[in-house]
Amino acid sequence: MSGFNNNFSRRRFLATAGATALSSVLLKGCLGNPPEDTPTITSAQAVKINLPPEQVPEINKARLGYLPIVEAAPLVIAKEKGFFAKYGMDNVEISKQANWGAARDNVKIGSSAGGIDGGQWQMPMPYLISEGIITDSLKIPMYVLLQLNTHGNAIAIADKHKNKGLTLKIDKAKDFFEKTKSEGAKFKAAYTFPKANQEFWIRYWLAANGVDPDTDVELLTVPAAQTVANMKTGSMDAFSTGDPWPYRIVKEKIGFIPALTAEIWKGHPEEYLALRADWVDKYPKATKSLLKAIMEAQQWCDNFDNRKELIQIVSGQNYFGVAPEVLADPMMGKYDMGDGRIIDDKSMAPLYWKDAKGSVSYPYQSHDLWFITESVRWGFLPKESLATAKDLIKKVNREDLWREAAKEAGFTAADIPTSTSRGIEEFFDGTKFDPENPQAYLDSLKIKKA
Repeated sequence: MSGFNNNFSRRRFLATAGATALSSVLLKGCLGNPPEDTPTITSAQAVKINLPPEQVPEINKARLGYLPIVEAAPLVIAKEKGFFAKYGMDNVEISKQANWGAARDNVKIGSSAGGIDGGQWQMPMPYLISEGIITDSLKIPMYVLLQLNTHGNAIAIADKHKNKGLTLKIDKAKDFFEKTKSEGAKFKAAYTFPKANQEFWIRYWLAANGVDPDTDVELLTVPAAQTVANMKTGSMDAFSTGDPWPYRIVKEKIGFIPALTAEIWKGHPEEYLALRADWVDKYPKATKSLLKAIMEAQQWCDNFDNRKELIQIVSGQNYFGVAPEVLADPMMGKYDMGDGRIIDDKSMAPLYWKDAKGSVSYPYQSHDLWFITESVRWGFLPKESLATAKDLIKKVNREDLWREAAKEAGFTAADIPTSTSRGIEEFFDGTKFDPENPQAYLDSLKIKKA
């Protein structure tokens, strides 16, 4: 992968500064203040266990970064419900990051210099960091260790475009976007970090409907906290991001949701736990202790009887700093799409441990390959990257540590995938991705740069 494009501009990330501070202000202004006190804990705390000597972690602390969106829930719950302490990691710090650029910079310097050891990431950020693409050519080897969740993201569009046929599948989509161009202004669509998950979702939705995201619309990097304000002022037409932001767009009658990512790709990979490789190599038993704790937290999160308490915990001042009602419906799979469509389906909610396709937590290497293939599709990575992608994935994706941790924790065989591939994936437009032949996927796509 040495051919990766190293002309990746760091300045594109600076626009995300201050996102966390703004998010709390904006959410308080319209949907009530977040709880002032630590929420009442209603279910039992995890009990610390006596680990066998060969499993005792070499160190009992780590510093993990997170962004205040639903993907971070397992990290917060592992801390608050005592799962980290259960496995000997008594001093894990969950550190809120101002934005994705700050997370990147903090993992670059590491916890010893006041940064982080790793944490929550959009994909393929751990690969881009490993290859030095978004770290000023300085390669910081990372290991992908666990998938945090599926679903929990959506595409939102400003109300002025309601009743113009913008749905999951858009009839005459090209005509609509051509009309906006002819009227003197391209349709502006935003995401929170370039060349990662949320940009991929909106690009896929547009291209599947015959719209070229590079020529028919204008794509922008905008902090999630600014999306609501930008839609109110009319300076932005759409955005792709995670809950709770799409909820606010609808509830404040600013816009509507044409598509959940759960509709674009049911059971899609979303965000991941990844750590600096040097930390993992130095503390392999501590790494597996972290994994066991987060896996148990994921199981706890996936019990819908716990969702009310989950919302109370993550919405608190120490974590997301939002009103609990912002998360209440999305966490239960309930979505008012704002265009007359109502979804009430728990299988569409954020899921953390299992979904209809099997394991959510296990980091399938085939999913990493899709992110790299999609990066090639849009010219983010050179075409030659596909030839060496599987070798790079084997170096960065440490699914072997996930398996070892799951076995040590006593999880059943049914909870441990037997293959590094989830097999053929299918999208809402009928397109299929076969990880055994990524080139065939690229060849089948009508709109692409590659």
